[in-house]
Amino acid sequence: MSNDVIGEAAGAIWEYLEQNGEASVSKVAKETGLGKTEVQRAIGWLAKEDKLAFEVSGRTETLSLK
Repeated sequence: MSNDVIGEAAGAIWEYLEQNGEASVSKVAKETGLGKTEVQRAIGWLAKEDKLAFEVSGRTETLSLK
């Protein structure tokens, strides 16, 4: 998977969260149509850029923009 693909996935996740607010990782994946691997790599990209906040409740991880 190229950096371009990961960057595009990161952009899709950022746009989704910008428009819809916080959401679970599984909901983000489902709503954006991205695969599990793409979502995880894109989350890493956005986390490295300090753009995401994470909250874990039980088995559910919720993402939101900082």
